[in-house]
Parts: sequence; C-alpha cells; structure tokens
Amino acid sequence: MTQINLKQINLNMIVRATGSYMSNMQKLSLRNQREQRERCCECPIRHRAVCTYCGPQELALLDAIKFYKTFQPGQEIAAAGESTEFLGSVIDGVVALSKTLPDGRRQTVGLMFPSDFIGRPLQPVAQYDAIAVTPVRLCLFDRPRFERILRDTPVLQNRLLEMTLDELDAARDWMLLLGRKTANEKIATFLSILARRAAALDNRAPDDGLVFALPLTREAIADYLGLTIETVSRQITALRKAGVIELEDARNVRVPDYAALLSVAREDGDGGMIA
Repeated sequence: MTQINLKQINLNMIVRATGSYMSNMQKLSLRNQREQRERCCECPIRHRAVCTYCGPQELALLDAIKFYKTFQPGQEIAAAGESTEFLGSVIDGVVALSKTLPDGRRQTVGLMFPSDFIGRPLQPVAQYDAIAVTPVRLCLFDRPRFERILRDTPVLQNRLLEMTLDELDAARDWMLLLGRKTANEKIATFLSILARRAAALDNRAPDDGLVFALPLTREAIADYLGLTIETVSRQITALRKAGVIELEDARNVRVPDYAALLSVAREDGDGGMIA
C-alpha cells in the first residue's frame, strides 16, 4: 500500500513539474512572439510618430514604459474634463475628438490618424472627448514616467514641437474649410486629407491611383464638415460622376487623378488653399 502511494505521489510530482515546465515555456514563447511583433524598430508608424528622431538609447527608455491597448468603435478613450493617466500614439485606426455643449449638442473638432499623438504632456486633464471611430490600437506611456523622460530628451521635445505646429496649421486650415469653402470643396478637401494621411503611412507622397478607406459614415462626415447627410452623399456622387474619385465599394475610395482632386478642393500639393 505504501509503495502504491509513493508511486502516485511521484507521478503527481512529475505531472506538476512537467505542467509547470510547459507553462513556463509557453509564457516564454508568447513573450518572445510579443517582443518580435512589438519591437520599436519595426513599428509601422516609426517614421512619423513622436519617437521618430529617437536613437537606440531613447527608444530603450520608451520601450521600458510603453504598453498597448485596443478600443472598439464607439468606445471612449478619454473624456473631456477628466484626468488621463496615459498619453501616446495611434498605431492603427481613427479617433474622433469632439466637444459637447451644455445643451447637449456635440461637434467633432478633429480626427486622429496613425502616428498622431493623444494627450498633452504636463496637462493631465483632457480638453476633448476622444472616441474610437474604427477599431483602434494605441501605443501608450505612463504619464509621469513619460514626462520625466521628455524633460531629459531634446529629440522628443523637438518632435513634439513639430507635431504641435503641424496640428496648429491643420486647425487653421480647418477654420478656412468650415468658414469659406463650398460643400463640393469641403468633401474634396476631406478626401484629399485622407489621401495624404494614407500615403504618409507608406512613407510616400500621394499620387494617382491611391486607394484609401473612408473611416467615417456619411452621417459622421456630415457632422464633421457641417453638412447634411444628403449633401454629403450628393457631393460624393458628383465627384464620382466627374471622374475625380472612384468608389471600389462602400468604404474604399480610389483617386485616379490626385491633381484633379486638389483642383476641386482648391488646394495646392501641401494642403494650402489656392488663391
């Protein structure tokens, strides 16, 4: 009887040891796979994100504090007036920034695309609601630790300044679009913005034949541009009939002649308005 019990005990010990060994091996394998997928040097937004100018030493500092988080369409990323414990970059997807007035009216004030930076260093309170428009994946940093690194890393400071100035230019262009452009020009401008951002992800300039996805519904586009849904649909149809764009399906747009799209939008190649 004693021998049987000893055998059972030994067998149980072997099973537990083997299970523990396999569990550790599986964890190691998963960790290695995660590291291979998420190495900074292979990041799809590496050439445009806040870490663009970082060398190996700076990247190692950021890598030690980064984490990833995904959001589904409609999910809140940040709420206006509330403190955020993180900031970081959009890797995949589109985020809408919006403001809600006291009477309940909501206005979309901006869209964030891959490589855009979410959050404001040294200002933990969010100024706008940030909502995922599509499935979104973010590369995030713990706020206090990122701000400490930022204070001692000039290349990060320089890149954030560049991105802030680009955002300021975009806001001024958007004021012009909302205040002076016709419905046709608004839709063409919106499509040209999407085309430029899609090309930038591939680290190239937009050109003829570029295909990109519409991240917003017709209703959301109307809200963003200050138009009605009917007007948005009518103007997209007009651009398609004029040969300025082609609709591969309900969500994907092809631009056969990028210069023609800019002409309708009354923009030059850099996004500025043609006099």
